[in-house]
Amino acid sequence: MPYTPGQTLGGLTATLGDLPLGSVDSAGVAWVLQDMDGWDSPEVRSELQQREADHGAWQTPVYYGERPITLAGTIVAPARGALEDAMDRLRAAVSLTDTVLTVAESVPKCCTVRRSGKLLTRYVTDTVASYSALVTAADPRRYAAAAQSGTTGLPSTTGGLTLPATVPWTISATTVSGQIDAGNVGSMATPLVLSIAGPVQQPQILVTMPGGAVTALTYSQDLGTGDVLVIDTAARTVVLNGDVSRRRFLATPSGWPSIPPAATVTVVFRAAAYNSSAMLTATWRSAWD
Repeated sequence: MPYTPGQTLGGLTATLGDLPLGSVDSAGVAWVLQDMDGWDSPEVRSELQQREADHGAWQTPVYYGERPITLAGTIVAPARGALEDAMDRLRAAVSLTDTVLTVAESVPKCCTVRRSGKLLTRYVTDTVASYSALVTAADPRRYAAAAQSGTTGLPSTTGGLTLPATVPWTISATTVSGQIDAGNVGSMATPLVLSIAGPVQQPQILVTMPGGAVTALTYSQDLGTGDVLVIDTAARTVVLNGDVSRRRFLATPSGWPSIPPAATVTVVFRAAAYNSSAMLTATWRSAWD
């Protein structure tokens, strides 16, 4: 049967790179997605050590491991040439390098995957083929496809005046709070990417948790005009101007902050001296297990 480009096929819908699994692409090729095993739960890492002269075992902390995902279904093309081209595009999408897999749920979610097994394809007819691809996300979190962000300068108050007259006249002040509220609606803690734009002297970021605990990130150097320092709390990296590591200048006495599941943290921007041009941008995505 002929398909219309952009048509959804019902059931599971996802995109792998630019392949519209569960939909019809611009060439009229239908990508039927019949199975997505592994999207429901990642692997778990734990160890048990048997207790000596006692029942049971000692259990180590439990962590999620990687998330292997099997994508399987059928390709239906309008002609043999279109099917061969579609299979070539599938081989390119199931890449040895990072590829984004996005799944259409009520909140669209994504993860970054790489090929981790043999890609299986089989001709059913001259215009229909089956496929099965194994990919793995090293980071097991399923992130919201839409990122959130907030920006603030250093805290300040300018203007504001109350005149001593019979009727008090007030000229409102302009206040920059110096803080960003970052919320995670998911079921798993999620990291932050913090970008500081100079000029600023010895910037500091304080992340206040829902219970009141504070995690401090203190940078011991100054940033000049045009400098941008990016702190990735997942990768544990501190990069200046896109290519220079400055990890040794960042103090993390309380560890690296993340946003707990179903919670909001407050990200506070501070510095050794006020500068109206200094800016902090926080970027994050809600995350699910």
